[in-house]
Amino acid sequence: MLAASLAGTGAAAGTAGAAGAGGAAADDGTPGPQGKVTIVYDDRSTKPEVRRAVEAIRKSRVLEQTADWVNRSIALPHDMVVKVTDRVPPGVTDAVTQPDGRTIFIPPSFLTEIEQSFDDVVKTVKRPALFPEDKYNPRDLTALATQFVFGHEMGHALQRQFMLANLGLEEDAADGFASFHTVNEVGPDPSMAAAILFDEIARRQGQLTLEGFASDHPATQQRVFNFLCYLDGSDPARFDGPLVGAGYLPKSRAPLCPQSWAMLDHGWWTQLQPHFTEAFRAEGDEARADAQDRLVAETKAFAEKLDEYRKSQ
Repeated sequence: MLAASLAGTGAAAGTAGAAGAGGAAADDGTPGPQGKVTIVYDDRSTKPEVRRAVEAIRKSRVLEQTADWVNRSIALPHDMVVKVTDRVPPGVTDAVTQPDGRTIFIPPSFLTEIEQSFDDVVKTVKRPALFPEDKYNPRDLTALATQFVFGHEMGHALQRQFMLANLGLEEDAADGFASFHTVNEVGPDPSMAAAILFDEIARRQGQLTLEGFASDHPATQQRVFNFLCYLDGSDPARFDGPLVGAGYLPKSRAPLCPQSWAMLDHGWWTQLQPHFTEAFRAEGDEARADAQDRLVAETKAFAEKLDEYRKSQ
């Protein structure tokens, strides 16, 4: 079920972009092998009743956009296949990443559930002013939310292929990569679409159960505010008005968001830096240096406001 999942041959294969200019260099300076992300749409396994959502995702190319960025920027140690297919492991009903980080499954029925949720949302929920009016429809919302969800799964895959160090729950880190990637590379729309979707899921879930509190995922509504906090913190001058002023992000959380975003941005650039492709290295190194400078500045700025913030709580 969607609420539970987000609370976490005959195929049409499309390779998302060419691999970068080699992986990590060998001792003699020659580029090492580099894995490649490939998107596969398994048309033969897709049932007629779920094809519409799959075609919307295929035409939007949101999966390919993320895969292209990884192929250009990151020297994967292994190939990664993203399968949009009904041929999934037993018990799989949503987007999942296998333990080795080499395969991501996205069931068409899962995409259809997202689309059906947005069918209800656009009829009952007022459009946030920050979200473009021309995209406030089930098709575009589904594509943008799927881009964020795929970012989450890509976060899992990168952590597992590289065995990245986690200082907290892997699910939090995967959500963080979705924000890090989409905010930097796409803009606010995927974060907003994901927040709208997860808010609808939380509404349907109602009161949290014991299983909900015990989940390895944060509570669904908490994830909504995390998405919005990272987005707001990435550019408070732009987003404070439509997010905090409009009441979507509580004023009690907003002061923490600039430093939270700076920590996330610096953290992911730092984790990925050893794995940059040669073609991306200069750009990536500059992005990491900028992120570090911003983290230092935001930490200093928050320290100056800390006493005032504590008194306001």
